Amino acid sequence: MKRTLALASSLAVVALAGCSSQIDRKTASGSYEYLKTEETKKLSVPSDLDTPAFSREFALPEVSKDADTSLVGKNLIVQSPALVLPLVTGSHVEEGQHTATIWFDQVDDSQPLDQAIWNSLLSFLDQQGIGVDSFDPDNKVLITDWMIITKELDSPWYSWTSTESQIGRRFEFNLDVKPHGRSAALSVDLKDYMETVGDDVKDEITSLQERREEVDVLNQVVGHYEYQVQLEETRRIARIRQGLETEMGFNDDGDAAYVVSSQYDVVWPRTLLVLRKLGFDVKDLDKSTGLLFVTYNGGDGSWWDGLFSSNQELLEKGDYRLKVKAAGENRTSITFMDNESQPFEANQVSDLYSTFAEVMSEDNLDI
Repeated sequence: MKRTLALASSLAVVALAGCSSQIDRKTASGSYEYLKTEETKKLSVPSDLDTPAFSREFALPEVSKDADTSLVGKNLIVQSPALVLPLVTGSHVEEGQHTATIWFDQVDDSQPLDQAIWNSLLSFLDQQGIGVDSFDPDNKVLITDWMIITKELDSPWYSWTSTESQIGRRFEFNLDVKPHGRSAALSVDLKDYMETVGDDVKDEITSLQERREEVDVLNQVVGHYEYQVQLEETRRIARIRQGLETEMGFNDDGDAAYVVSSQYDVVWPRTLLVLRKLGFDVKDLDKSTGLLFVTYNGGDGSWWDGLFSSNQELLEKGDYRLKVKAAGENRTSITFMDNESQPFEANQVSDLYSTFAEVMSEDNLDI
């Protein structure tokens, strides 16, 4: 008999546990008796007496006329707020923003900012198998096809059947680009919503749920964008460490120069690694103009060993300048100059070419 009672008690506990739902976990626990409380009347003071001074220190603010007065008791969701996460370098969110919006600042000049954002969004949708209903780059609006999520809902322990839930959502993405083109805001709005549980269909949700849906998909887009940025950075570092071919040639002004077979964004950081190995210290640099201000220190084991005759040095210790400039789609010129910005003579560039090209072609230079 005792075993029977123990078993029955255990089953009752399991039944109660199975009855708890996700809604219960999203609402405040405890009693809701406070909902029955009626507002007390203000203190009535006879006209022949002085009204006492009342403190407003703990007065509750007035409820906005647009506030949803039904959000009380179990209707009030107590989950943590949905926050947009600015994971991408150069991204941020503005305080007080009521929409799901994130700002991006341009940190990579390899492509226009708006193009980079759209490409990342389209890549995310393609990866998730989500179609595009319409895309208007001129008006900077993209509307997705239905995103369908199917899941099996928890059933009571004693039920032999399961209930399937389907949630469909369509979103509208808007891109607001500043006139200078180096800052842009990506925002998302829930355009359509439909939830099917068994035979029940619901197409309306609260403003809080709507906000959570918008923030959730925006964070997924931002996370994908960050992954792409990190992946491209890894590839860029690999290209920088990889040896590059160099040949003798001329810059756009007709001065003798080294021409490297790679794009400017790869040759620029690669040149810094090469110069360090060759015994140069970089004092100042400006990537936008391609200028490098360096000091050659010489020293034992420098790259000039074997290039000096007994009577003459090909390069003296001191200050020099370099000009790095794109010379085509996949070519970059490097011009050596003295401290007065006068390019090296062709014969001097030719004498130094073999060792410079050798170091430029080495793989796995330390970063």
